Amino acid sequence: MPSTPKETPSSILIIGSGVFGLSTAYALAQREAFKRTKITLLERMDFPAPDAASIDSSRIVRPDYPDPAYAALMAESHKYWRGDFGAEGRYTESGLCLVTDHPDDSAESASGNYLVKALENVKKSLGLKVGRREDGGQVEPLESARAVNRVMASMGGDCGQSGYVNWTSGWADAEAGMHYMRKLVAATGRVEFRTAEVERLHYGESKVESVELASGEQLHADLIILATGAWTPKLIDLRGIASATGQVLAYIDITQTEQDRFGSNPTLLSESSGMFIIQPRSRQLKVARHGYGYANFVTIPHPERPESAGEKITVSLPRTKQDDPNINIPPEGDAACRAYLRKTIPDLADRPWTQTRICWYTDTINGDWLIDYHPTYSNLFLTTGGSGHAYKFLPVVGERIVDIVLGVERDELGASVRRKWRWPEKRGGDDHVWTGDWRGGVKGMVLDEELARGGTVEKEKARL
Repeated sequence: MPSTPKETPSSILIIGSGVFGLSTAYALAQREAFKRTKITLLERMDFPAPDAASIDSSRIVRPDYPDPAYAALMAESHKYWRGDFGAEGRYTESGLCLVTDHPDDSAESASGNYLVKALENVKKSLGLKVGRREDGGQVEPLESARAVNRVMASMGGDCGQSGYVNWTSGWADAEAGMHYMRKLVAATGRVEFRTAEVERLHYGESKVESVELASGEQLHADLIILATGAWTPKLIDLRGIASATGQVLAYIDITQTEQDRFGSNPTLLSESSGMFIIQPRSRQLKVARHGYGYANFVTIPHPERPESAGEKITVSLPRTKQDDPNINIPPEGDAACRAYLRKTIPDLADRPWTQTRICWYTDTINGDWLIDYHPTYSNLFLTTGGSGHAYKFLPVVGERIVDIVLGVERDELGASVRRKWRWPEKRGGDDHVWTGDWRGGVKGMVLDEELARGGTVEKEKARL
């Protein structure tokens, strides 16, 4: 049953202008319930923040989930990506080839893995036509390496042993999408933008009393929405609930001939390793990994205790090129990207990286997002825990967030996601979260330890 709607606040402060923050601001600005509410969006640096997870060349846009709720939410979002939101090159529907690298993980033998469940779900919940694209098919099972390599023929290497291709999936120009959403928010004329970094939140017994900026200025609002991504553990104690993990991205420049060769490929995503290659754009190709990532442990004052108490906690927080302009991906990540490039596109195996980057996720225990009121502080609402799969929902997730802010459930999907995204009943056993959802790589890597390692691709492959 729908819950009782909450009282509408007279002022709302949204901290963070990433996917959750911008989408929420846009939804708030359009709701009749908030027509008299002052809405402020606080950005830590001039938009777009270059180290924000959502500011990148590309993000996968797919309904390919084993969970029907996320597939249904993507069906909502897809309508916008295929319309004005995805126009002018912001969205390209080139398909997704989801594969396994292990021959014994075929559709006949692997009844419990992500790939098989995702395939069954898109066929069942989305009603996609099964068959080859040239015959009008939208999703095609690929039961052998030969079938996989037929779809990915232009790459010229070993792209997987089995899997499927969903031609209704695609990819977004991530930064362009964020600029478009921010323009939509600004056009409402309802949101005040401010650029300032938050130093800390001041907590009372049952509410957040104020937000302190780095300048010392104190801000107040009836409702404070934390949309600070991987930086959230600096402002609220999320130990055992959500943590920041660093993911590897590497880029190479390619020629126009190579752009033409690879430009119509579907995205290639390996369930076995988490490695993926998105269709190149503007003569640049990205190799990346959706993995367990690296922890960057930092000891900080307890964010919910007075500074005078002197209590310290250790959490994982981002370390980006804004902190250290010379930081690059560790040798382990470099080796993983290099090995995958050599395996799938041998012609580019030794092409030097143009740049590399550590992209920071906020991971939860099971990969579901954390979108809920804090159980202790009545005026604090969290929108975090994107776990590396939030960007594709940019056009619509704000509407679902605002439903939860108001305490309403307008349909079965709303009730389902509210259950998934609620504050957990208990914290995990460890302070740091290594998520239990589908990932590649290995758990337990610490950024400083990995940065300190040297070695070749072969040495890193042997170690892992």
